[in-house]
Amino acid sequence: MNDAFQQQQFLDVIDRDEAERRFHAALDLRPLEAETVALSAALGRVLAKDVAAPIDVPSFDRANVDGFAVQAADTFGASEDRPRLLKLNAEAVTTGMTPRGTVAAGTATAIATGAMLPRGADAVVMIEATDVCDDRLVLRRPVAPGANITFAGTDIGRDEVVLRRGEFLTSRETGVLAALGFANVDVVMKPRVAILSTGDELIAPGESMKPGLIYDSNSRVLADAVRELGCEPVMLGIVPDDEALLVETLQRALVHDVVLLSGGTSKGGGDVSFRAVGQLGPPGIVAHGVALKPGKPLCLAVINPSHVAKDVQGVAGAESSKPRNESPRGHAGASRSLSPGHAVIPAVELKRPVPVAVLPGFPTSAIFTFHEFIAPVLRRLAGRRERPATLVSARLPMRVNSERGRTEYLLVSLVHDSATREAEFVAFPMGKGSGSVTAFSRADGFVVIPRQREYLEQGDIVSVHLLGADVQPADLVVIGSHCTGLDFLLGELHGRGVTSKVLSVGSTGGLEAAKRGECDLAGVHLLDPETDTYNRPFLTEAIDLVPGYARMQGIVFRRDDGRFEGRGLGEAIARALADPTCVLVNRNRGSGTRLLIDRLLGSARPSGYLTEARSHNAVAAAVAQGRADWGVAIEPVTRGTGLGFLALRQEQYDFVIPKARRDRPAVRAFVQLLADQSTRKELARRGFPIYGEPGA
Repeated sequence: MNDAFQQQQFLDVIDRDEAERRFHAALDLRPLEAETVALSAALGRVLAKDVAAPIDVPSFDRANVDGFAVQAADTFGASEDRPRLLKLNAEAVTTGMTPRGTVAAGTATAIATGAMLPRGADAVVMIEATDVCDDRLVLRRPVAPGANITFAGTDIGRDEVVLRRGEFLTSRETGVLAALGFANVDVVMKPRVAILSTGDELIAPGESMKPGLIYDSNSRVLADAVRELGCEPVMLGIVPDDEALLVETLQRALVHDVVLLSGGTSKGGGDVSFRAVGQLGPPGIVAHGVALKPGKPLCLAVINPSHVAKDVQGVAGAESSKPRNESPRGHAGASRSLSPGHAVIPAVELKRPVPVAVLPGFPTSAIFTFHEFIAPVLRRLAGRRERPATLVSARLPMRVNSERGRTEYLLVSLVHDSATREAEFVAFPMGKGSGSVTAFSRADGFVVIPRQREYLEQGDIVSVHLLGADVQPADLVVIGSHCTGLDFLLGELHGRGVTSKVLSVGSTGGLEAAKRGECDLAGVHLLDPETDTYNRPFLTEAIDLVPGYARMQGIVFRRDDGRFEGRGLGEAIARALADPTCVLVNRNRGSGTRLLIDRLLGSARPSGYLTEARSHNAVAAAVAQGRADWGVAIEPVTRGTGLGFLALRQEQYDFVIPKARRDRPAVRAFVQLLADQSTRKELARRGFPIYGEPGA
């Protein structure tokens, strides 16, 4: 590569956004492949797949206190003056055991905190409200159905999606996985980032300082910045200004997911980094010189897999051929150079283009360009969500000059502003230059000065991008009725970078939340008995309705149950209501399904009516496990369970959106996803055909 080419590359300074566009266009920015790790090693990783609960949590109805399992109706009217007497069953239920007996009317069974509730009981009386006299239990206080009980699936229902792909695993998420019995979990592979520094003037920390030399701090800050992003840094040491040696080292480094160099990128004849990178293969250098301050010398390149040498020399190449869970070890460490080896080692075959960046040598320039151009790429490869800027308003206490034609990042330190109410802070420029090693670490944030501006005036109110803020609220808040079709839609949005928070409070609760503007959207399936129409009769001026999809509600039962198997709908319901031992699992009050159940039952109150499940999955699980004999749920949750299903009614599941939130990006993304033909086909395949279309 001659000097004319070198000068042309650097003098072709381009805009920051154009540099990023070229860089991203040449890359595969999908998350890396999944790998399975032990739960003990999952902290700080990113989920590669959605996690559905294989069990209910808790997995059985359990007592919350020491006391006696009873039927609540037997306690009504009990008081200190007029206690109620119940026959005490011989069995005492302790933790870890399965009750053998049944709590019949007029009886009670002793039970310990955390123990499984016996069949027939629907409440637990605290031991403090009782006395035991021979084989009789003396009750001095009434309890309501469900008192002092945590019902199975109250926390998590079996088959419920509890964690979604793309979720960052903290101790809270690993605790959920442990509670569900997972010993291993599928996570996105950690991107491996090769880091090397170039320059004859560099020495490693710990070596003796000599005139003209400087300690290599960039590799350390870059390695730790990489680690903060959940990636794996691989330190390849310091390479002197030897172009041939640097080319060889870079060829070995290309077995990693990303390669970073710092130093040696400018238009000076002694700088070799960008020339070495230019020899690695197409598409090669996509930008060398970006209109930034600091960071103008930045060099960005991409190397396609088909153009990487099939055989490279050196121990580092051999070490990098190890499995992904073994870090390459044969690098130069703190040595001043890398000596070429002698054995010819086959290189690892690359599956995707490798981004290569030559960052400026000055520390502040290197850090800024890393966070602007490399960190977003690493987040996407690692499956992490892009972090939007956290901004605060601040007042500049002095005039700040800038160079027209270059976007400038001005590091500032913030203090509270007590002199004016226009902004909460005053932003003091750090003013230490790109060569400072302390400016970035001490700054609270930075101000972006557009390339068209030559100065910011004293007293200007500016937006400060905070450094280090990493906790962000969900993009989309959803309140309303639970539906596995909605779970699918939100999972698709997660894959597109839109996070969500879901509160399943039922259709009525969701409708009211939308009217008050407390959510972005609510899933509802409310039937108006007067018009026999779903959802539209409940709209107001403050909310819009986005048509959703159809779903079939029906009776869920076990296949071996003769009260339902082979029966028509009317006969099956009549047999269930006529049998006092046939236990219903109901839905939570306020849900659209509960309204449907109450309409179906009329004045009948079958056994189990007061037991409420909060999701369709929980209903199916209760029936499958024998905790109940029948319930009402949507057909898709019965697939693969072996349960029987008697169709009851097809209903319309729609989405209500506050008009004031209709234009929010996350809401628009949801509406666009719902309108997508491939999404609609997948919904239909899952049992949620679009209302009015074939199959609905």
